[in-house]
Amino acid sequence: MVARLRLGVIGAGLKAAEYAASWVAMPEVEFVALSDTSQTSLNRLADICTKAGASRPQCFVDYRDMLATCGDKLDIVYVSTPHAFHAEQAIAVAERGIDMFLEKPMVTTVAEAEALTAAQKRGKGTIVTAFQGGLSPLVLDTRQRSLGGEFGDLVAISGMIWESWATNYAGHWKQKPEISGGGFMFDTGAHLMNTVCLLANSDFASVGAYMDNRGAPVDIVTAVSARLANGALATLTAAGEGPKGCASFISLFFTKAIVRIDAWGGWRELILDGVAQPRETAEILDNPLKSFLAIRAGTMENTASVEMGLRFARLWDAIKASAAANGAPAHIGKAEGRIGR
Repeated sequence: MVARLRLGVIGAGLKAAEYAASWVAMPEVEFVALSDTSQTSLNRLADICTKAGASRPQCFVDYRDMLATCGDKLDIVYVSTPHAFHAEQAIAVAERGIDMFLEKPMVTTVAEAEALTAAQKRGKGTIVTAFQGGLSPLVLDTRQRSLGGEFGDLVAISGMIWESWATNYAGHWKQKPEISGGGFMFDTGAHLMNTVCLLANSDFASVGAYMDNRGAPVDIVTAVSARLANGALATLTAAGEGPKGCASFISLFFTKAIVRIDAWGGWRELILDGVAQPRETAEILDNPLKSFLAIRAGTMENTASVEMGLRFARLWDAIKASAAANGAPAHIGKAEGRIGR
């Protein structure tokens, strides 16, 4: 008989409900406790469990009550709340030493990323951020081959992501800066930033950025020009206003290869030593919990770790600092986000 891992959920919204439909059917997972400030969301997720023949989880309005009551009974916690709440909730889980699957982006600032990293070291639990690209087999293969030297030295990166986001999320919490932590670049654009951070195999050193809210409370369009610590140059563009749809591409230029891949790891095109390889595709993960469990079991590298989240946070803080200074470069180092030469 498969040992069942006891799961708690902080944030029972639509994303959690979407995942629960497949998670509740996994023999190795048991929903034990849920927390959300919305009773409607709690009931919806609990009903998904009971309709699948599983026991009804305990429900809590406050995640702190859930951890106090059920913390010793939980093996895993999935956190799926608005971005600005991630740090407080994730640190509380990490302090308990409970393994955690944390929705993207990990946290909203470098200070929060450092605090979560410290909490993980104290609690010694596994933390994985739910970026599809960071768990994609095509992205992971690209990373390993790059690290192995097959592609040569990284020279430059060009990445773009776009979506009809301004319209799709008008009035949504994602466009409320006090709980979103940012706009399009920090939401859908987070997939672009994270996959670039992972495949660059380097921290960023200097970042120049411009943002345009286009009448919204948060950024809708962002343009970034940067230098990495390994010397490569990068440009990133996020356009959250336009025709219906959502897509991305990232081009990585190496001395021996050119790799084009999307932010979610759904496809890859490779030119190696001047020879174009057949286009490869992979299903974008619809059940990333399976990857989390593989990482937890030690059979898969954790490429969505708190350390990668800290690299991402340093880039994001630098983008915000530069954009606030009208494009003046922000330098990342001992004094992250400092402006000027």
